[in-house]
Amino acid sequence: MRSRLRRLALGATALFTAASALPAAAATAPERAEQHPSRDGLSAVIRYTEHGIPHILAKDHADLGFGTGWAQAADEVCALADGFVTLRGERSRYFGADAPAGGDLSAARTNLASDLYFRGVRESRTVEKVLAERAPVGPSREVRDLMRGWAAGYNAWLKQRKITDPACAGASWVRPVTELDVAARGLAIASISGEGRFVDTITAARPPTGKVASSGASSARTPSAKAVAKAADELWGDPGMGSNAVAFHGDTTANGRGLLLGNPHYPWEGGRRFWQSQQTIPGELNVSGGSLLGTPAISIGFNAHVAWSHTVTTGIPANFHRLTLDPADPTTYLVDGRPERMKKRTVTVAVKDGAPVTRTQWWTRYGPVVTSLSAQVPLPWTGEAAYALNDPNAANLRFADTSLGFSKARSTAGVLASLDRHQGLPWVNTIAADRAGHSLYTQSQVLPRITDELVGRCSTELGRTMYPASGIAILDGSRGDCALGRDPDAVVPGIFGPGRMPTLKDAPYAENSNGTAWMTNADRPLTGYERVFGTVGTQLGLRTRGAIEDVAAMADRGGLTVRDLQRQQFANRVPAGDLAAGDVARACAALPGGTATGSDGEAVDVSEACGVLKAWDRTMDTGSRGALLFDRFWRRLEQAVPSDRLWKVPFSAADPVRTPNTLNTDAPGFPAALADAVAELRAAGIALDAPLDAHQFVVRDGKRLPVPGGGGRLGVWNVIEPTWDGAAGGYTEVPFGTSHLQAVGWDGSRCPVARTLLTYSQSSNPNSPHSADQTRLFSGEKWVTSRFCEKDILSSPKLKVVRVHERR
Repeated sequence: MRSRLRRLALGATALFTAASALPAAAATAPERAEQHPSRDGLSAVIRYTEHGIPHILAKDHADLGFGTGWAQAADEVCALADGFVTLRGERSRYFGADAPAGGDLSAARTNLASDLYFRGVRESRTVEKVLAERAPVGPSREVRDLMRGWAAGYNAWLKQRKITDPACAGASWVRPVTELDVAARGLAIASISGEGRFVDTITAARPPTGKVASSGASSARTPSAKAVAKAADELWGDPGMGSNAVAFHGDTTANGRGLLLGNPHYPWEGGRRFWQSQQTIPGELNVSGGSLLGTPAISIGFNAHVAWSHTVTTGIPANFHRLTLDPADPTTYLVDGRPERMKKRTVTVAVKDGAPVTRTQWWTRYGPVVTSLSAQVPLPWTGEAAYALNDPNAANLRFADTSLGFSKARSTAGVLASLDRHQGLPWVNTIAADRAGHSLYTQSQVLPRITDELVGRCSTELGRTMYPASGIAILDGSRGDCALGRDPDAVVPGIFGPGRMPTLKDAPYAENSNGTAWMTNADRPLTGYERVFGTVGTQLGLRTRGAIEDVAAMADRGGLTVRDLQRQQFANRVPAGDLAAGDVARACAALPGGTATGSDGEAVDVSEACGVLKAWDRTMDTGSRGALLFDRFWRRLEQAVPSDRLWKVPFSAADPVRTPNTLNTDAPGFPAALADAVAELRAAGIALDAPLDAHQFVVRDGKRLPVPGGGGRLGVWNVIEPTWDGAAGGYTEVPFGTSHLQAVGWDGSRCPVARTLLTYSQSSNPNSPHSADQTRLFSGEKWVTSRFCEKDILSSPKLKVVRVHERR
């Protein structure tokens, strides 16, 4: 097998001719240099097929990283460079201290906060310390080679090509990078749901002074469980990350082999986009899928034997420790009565058109001092106490090794083996299927080792409210016996080992839509895990309920193929509509005089809406009439009516998929929500029965492209969260939603049967021919047939081959 693949590799290299070319964004180098590459340094062969998808062929991991870095730069150099400015702590220098930082690598609101944090990480040499650890705690030699090669490939592209993307053409902040920069990006991605969420409070925390410090002022009264749950949802119910995925066992499929549908929901713009490729080292690695920008390994994908995807978990990836302070010094805390001084991290940031800014951050054995969970849940630093954040992913560089292990796996058991060895996934579940017919779900993620028993012994008063309501633990940091401890199978102290992870093997279906592990399969509920992983027996979101209804029916029907996965992706069914639209239409028709009073006190004629909602087909297809009206109504209804009053039949843990149900149209907020939605559409000049495609679209190359799908709160599988602007005609842009799709199965051949789609296309450069081509396919609900095997790659009518290399 190895010799055969090497012959294919040599054949592919021989295909390179003078007619070969890079994509338009990278097609400016002299032809002669490409025909006679240097014989020393790193190099790779890149075969581009339809839609600019690169198939990267290399002899080892360093060369593979080189080809990947080169090809990512060709498509996304501006988004990548912007991220490296963030990681260097130089946003204020180039873009101004008060400008918004964006959400690609942290939740910092301003460039100054972002810079103070990331420059602090760099100056503390956090990344170097993790790189120095032996595998599996630190990265393996293969991953180090990938990172080193990626940096070299990115730099070679900058040196040899001209930037055509107007977002950064000629910008002084586009600079070469190092392996350290690539590793720092991986660390930032891992901790984006931990320390990354708290950048503003980490960089703003200050010790109390004067009377506040000497008085030993106590903290504010304990917030309610409802306020805590809301704060947790705002922090970790991130609208910028989500997903659906389902794996079907061979017992449900037409040929006894597994099937996987992956549907991650991610930003359509910026540095958190996915990027497609195939990576091949003959005889060692052959995998296709999507990578997060700036990372050298495939994040979600498939090979000849197994396919996997990820969904964001309900696990809480960080916890807090309440520090008991020395009465004489609020920067000294006590552990078992012994004083420990906080570590000062003093950071200076250069500022555009201004003087440098210097700030001090305060760090403890547990992590940085923070002063709030949210505006409603303060964690004040007083003369008596302070709070420190513990994020085990702040030193986790194991994501890439875990993903590389998936890429080389030959079964779902191999996927689990990689998770068990590397323990590197920070905030995602894994769903997988293989050609032998196995299915897998596991919430194998890096979580602080917060057990219910530990919380019972060591929780503070505030923690006793927080933990049951949200899974957020606040432990007594003054007691050594409240340390997180170590599981014997954990690679590092303070996290759960593989034996504690909620896992479901070989169920007819394994599905997750960002709900808890409990309802991965309605007939085989998972229980017995710690609260920090998520809840058991609590109300499901509409997207989870709708997904389980759909995939359970598919599994019961049996005989499934990849085509069934494709149909599920674009069914665009609205579970909220199925549950409520009929009730809304009937209650609407019963309103006296066909009028309802809006939230502004004005009477609105809603009689036309009654018939529109009754006739609506309960989908978010582009041609659906009534979809837009229901969408705008439902958003307002959820704001106007408390969740515990929305339904007449309450939730029952004995029937979690079908309850709650029966819309409470008697709720006081119902008529106003309907009136406001009708008034909103009329004010925008939009007919109540207008087809969705006229008002939910993106603009590419000056043309409107209708966008199918709808909001996750409606329960739609194909999540699309566009921006509403009635004055501009409706929904004007899609900042977030369905991103890298893959529907994967196997037949009797050596090649997987795979259909993929990158909804926002491969490049964000408007001058690239691949900035909108797959978006047009998404608009028409069409897919790309994956070219995985050599014969399929080499037979592509769009094949372009290039040998990329370092120049000495």
